[in-house]
Amino acid sequence: MFEKKVHELLENALAERPDFFLISCQIKPSNTIEVIIDGDNGVLVDDCIAFSRAIEHNLDREEEDFALQVMSAGVTEGLVHQRQYKKNLGRTLAVKTIANEDFEGELTKVNENEFSLKWKAREPKPVGKGKITVEKVHSIPFSEVKKANVVIKFN
Repeated sequence: MFEKKVHELLENALAERPDFFLISCQIKPSNTIEVIIDGDNGVLVDDCIAFSRAIEHNLDREEEDFALQVMSAGVTEGLVHQRQYKKNLGRTLAVKTIANEDFEGELTKVNENEFSLKWKAREPKPVGKGKITVEKVHSIPFSEVKKANVVIKFN
């Protein structure tokens, strides 16, 4: 009953803020509720506070004691929702597929079924010795992604 109420409150809060979406919601045996949200335009501390209040103010601690944490999806966490890909257009992703292929490149295109990465690679010249730089593009269906992370680069 408690879990159902938490999920219902979270769904209502998300319905009021359609630019946000749920990454995960876990309720641990100790009644610690961990909610991770993301937004099409990022997540501010005030957004986490608003979601926290939408849940906390509608639960009765006298009926069931709980701890609540609402946080944004961290950069170190993988991309799990298709909307996260759209907000990361132009950034570098490292992707491992179900077939254990590894790709790293700039996220250039996202649609409802797949996304495309672009990168430069050094390959042997078609004729003669040496190598040339070529631009590669690869489309990956969401259904084949095992893990995808934004690559953080410091210049």
